[in-house]
Amino acid sequence: MEIRILAGLTAIVLVLAVWTGPARSDDEIEVEDVTFTEEILNDPEAIKVGAEIWHDQCTHCHGAKAYPGKAPKLRPRQYQPGFVFHRITAGFKGMPPWKDVYTLEERMALVSYIMSKSFSP
Repeated sequence: MEIRILAGLTAIVLVLAVWTGPARSDDEIEVEDVTFTEEILNDPEAIKVGAEIWHDQCTHCHGAKAYPGKAPKLRPRQYQPGFVFHRITAGFKGMPPWKDVYTLEERMALVSYIMSKSFSP
C-alpha cells in the first residue's frame, strides 16, 4: 500500500515538474540592443568597473580567473561582445540573469572587462 502511494506521489511530482517547467527562461527577458564600439570596449574606467563587478560577484561561480569554478570556463576570445552581454543580462542554464541586479552601464562595463586584455581565464 505504501509503495503505491509513494509511486503515485512521485508520478504527480514528475508531471508537475514537467508541466510547470522553469520559472523563467532567458527568452522571456528583454535584452537591450546595444552596440559595443572600440571606444566602449577599451574605456579604462569601464574596464575598472567591470573588474570590480567580476571580482565581487562572478568569481563565486566562475573562479578568480574564470576557472576553476562551478561554472564552465569562459573563452572570451571566442565570443562577440553582444553574446557576452546577452548571457550576462538574460542568464543561461544555471547562470542567473543579472538585468535586475546591475544597470545597463554596469553590464556593459562587465563585458568590456571580460573582452579586455586584462581578463585572463
